[in-house]
Amino acid sequence: MTPSDWIDMGCRPPQRLPGSMEAALEYVANALGHPVYLHWTLTALKRGCPSLADARREHPAVFALLLEHDAVIEYWAHGRARVVPAACAPAAATVLARVLQQHRRRFRLAPPEDAHAGTPGTAHGESHDSLAIPDSALTSGPLLPAGIDPAWLARSGRFANPVRLTNTLGVADDAQAVRLFLRERAAHSPHTLRAYLTELRRLAAWCIRERLGPFSGLSRQDLMAYRDAVQAPHASEAGTIRHAAPATVSRTLAVISSLFAWWHRTGYLIVNPAEGLGAGRRARMTWTPVRFLPAAALSHCDAVMAGEAPRNMPPAIWARRRAIWSLYRFSGVRLAELVWDEAVATPWIAVDEAQQWTLHVTGKGGKPRAVPLPSVCLPALRAYRHSRVLSDDPRAGERLPLIHSERGHALGASGLYDEVRAVFALAAERLPPADGAMRAALEAASTHWLRHGYARTLVVDRRVPLPVAQTLLGHASVQTTAAYARTGQAETRAFVEASFAYNDAPDTDVMMPDA
Repeated sequence: MTPSDWIDMGCRPPQRLPGSMEAALEYVANALGHPVYLHWTLTALKRGCPSLADARREHPAVFALLLEHDAVIEYWAHGRARVVPAACAPAAATVLARVLQQHRRRFRLAPPEDAHAGTPGTAHGESHDSLAIPDSALTSGPLLPAGIDPAWLARSGRFANPVRLTNTLGVADDAQAVRLFLRERAAHSPHTLRAYLTELRRLAAWCIRERLGPFSGLSRQDLMAYRDAVQAPHASEAGTIRHAAPATVSRTLAVISSLFAWWHRTGYLIVNPAEGLGAGRRARMTWTPVRFLPAAALSHCDAVMAGEAPRNMPPAIWARRRAIWSLYRFSGVRLAELVWDEAVATPWIAVDEAQQWTLHVTGKGGKPRAVPLPSVCLPALRAYRHSRVLSDDPRAGERLPLIHSERGHALGASGLYDEVRAVFALAAERLPPADGAMRAALEAASTHWLRHGYARTLVVDRRVPLPVAQTLLGHASVQTTAAYARTGQAETRAFVEASFAYNDAPDTDVMMPDA
């Protein structure tokens, strides 16, 4: 197997890796943003640094080994760079293969029948048939919604475009078109993918029940009937009549509208029957976040995390829990945004000359976001780094997971969620017995409640301008951010009283001109 057998799917159009090992290592290193396999000697080290003092400061591990060995290899393994003497290093081909396997969502092996074909997207030997997506590329992407008969979905309807010249997807049935849609629009986030699969499964079930379909054969009247069915009241298990929440209806119609719009834009459909179907804007305008922890509950949690660790808890575990709490409490990030993504090396922290920290994360849609961290959360983060024998402040170019598991790997979403829930549980245990309301709120809280609290502090408590708060929270629409500014009648009355205080009333002795 040679490097050119791999295809980089992260660029447009996809392209093969260079054929030579040196060029392939350099290509992958530039694509991922970290070294893959470097051969160091004193001559090479001097060539890249102005002086030996600079070399020692920038590459301390390499410099130390070069004092005892003629050559040193720096290679990437298990999410970090390792430095070993050249005699002890694995082969470059082995390291490259491991890195490509770890990033298999981006780098994929070419199908066997295409092993000796020209580079994808090139003009050499290109035909309309060569533009079709191979089945192996489709099956390696997101799966189709479970519970849908593959035979029912693997067909095309009356609005499918059979002309290859204008059908840029190069597929002929809905099953392949759905796979491509999910791979491009939902594969960046497991939460988005799960929501999309749920809505497509629901639409398919309705079509089968109404004897309609496939998706590409639905008319505008069919989709409007589905919208009415989603919004219609239904009986719950207890026998009560319930209406779908506006946010649920908005999400359902947004997914369906996105599917048909993308199919039409890419040429798979000749028309878009879902044009204007979504009521997302109207539903979003009526959405109001309600899952908040009271300020007293947050202060109580802060006090608990600033105190002593529970009995029999190792100091390293307590330091990690405090760091996780500080990140979610004072950055307002989503749960998944603190999960280490090796492909893009996020999240990571930058430190400026004033020793101020900025958290860099990848939000929804793969959009990068920089969140300044307040100084109140830095002691806990530095204490955690100290427990892991790291420098107090992250160094420039450091690309390590922010939070590690007990086995040394990056802590996943479920582990991060459990740690935050453990904080709420501990805070509930340390409440007075009579404080049942706060205990109930803590038992129901989750990481997203902290995000809502962060947003409310910005928008309501501190009156941060909405565009600034939108940037910090990573909202696609400022309307979502503005929803946190909606207040109840008591808060509205307080605002009015403060704006028209008695001392600010106009002088009644001053004569006002007649209208």
